[in-house]
Amino acid sequence: MTTYENTGNKDTRSGFGAGLTELGKTNENVVALCADLTGSLKMDEFQANHPERFFQVGIAEANMIGMAAGMTIGGKIPFTGTFANFSTGRVYDQIRQSVAYSGKNVKICASHAGVTLGEDGATHQILEDIGLMKMLPGMVVINPCDYNKTKAATIAIAEYNGPVYLRFGRPSVANFTPANQQFEIGKALHLQEGTDVSIFATGHLVWEALEACKVLAEKGISAEIINIHTIKPLDEEAIVASVKKTGCAVSAEEHNYLGGLGESIARTLAMHHPAPQEFVATMDTFGESGTPAELMEKYGLNANAIVEKAVKAVARKK
Repeated sequence: MTTYENTGNKDTRSGFGAGLTELGKTNENVVALCADLTGSLKMDEFQANHPERFFQVGIAEANMIGMAAGMTIGGKIPFTGTFANFSTGRVYDQIRQSVAYSGKNVKICASHAGVTLGEDGATHQILEDIGLMKMLPGMVVINPCDYNKTKAATIAIAEYNGPVYLRFGRPSVANFTPANQQFEIGKALHLQEGTDVSIFATGHLVWEALEACKVLAEKGISAEIINIHTIKPLDEEAIVASVKKTGCAVSAEEHNYLGGLGESIARTLAMHHPAPQEFVATMDTFGESGTPAELMEKYGLNANAIVEKAVKAVARKK
């Protein structure tokens, strides 16, 4: 079994900030816009280094998206930054019309996604954003797992010509992927080979899946762990190949099971290789106030939940 080392907990939003800082030095067309949350989005260093390329729009998220769309016409590559709830639900009309429908090269960068936003509560804990964004034609949807992966994704999307939704989070989580890595949009990553169940995880749930893999091994279950950092375009070939080998699947995400990664996997399997699938996700509910750890436990978004669903998926094969 492959062993992954946590080099120290770090928040993924800081990975975004580090990537944006690097882009500021290497790509003069990159500009940044923020809706009154510069510190929370870790955009401070870009602002300090490139004040002429940073635009603080205040609490005017819809205007921010419109400005960003307009900037692309002049060849700029705008990165917008605010909480995931405000990046999507609050401005969906502007994203649909001015960015997606118009095919504009805007990078919508969203922090504080899911219940791990924590104590700010349900009004800020969006669990529908992946579904909202993946249904927009032409929109790329990326949900990286740790600091290093988020930094690499931030740098990579500047080279991609088209609208992108980049989702990351508030809490410090395990940082276990290589530093200075290359990020390939749309390419699933095999973290662990297995024969009994395929576990497809995204975002904060990737590390939890690796932890679950150890427990499953003690139970005599060989789990294949695949990091789905790009939810759209989905690496359907990797998904089908894995499930053909293992015979069942578990999807794991910090998002509503309606409209998220799990639903995309279910569609893929229904079309190409029907097989039992279990979902680790929130079950059509809003969140509530609490610490990230408390909420992940309450809503079944951790290694224990993945183990339980994997055992159930394996049993359904028989």
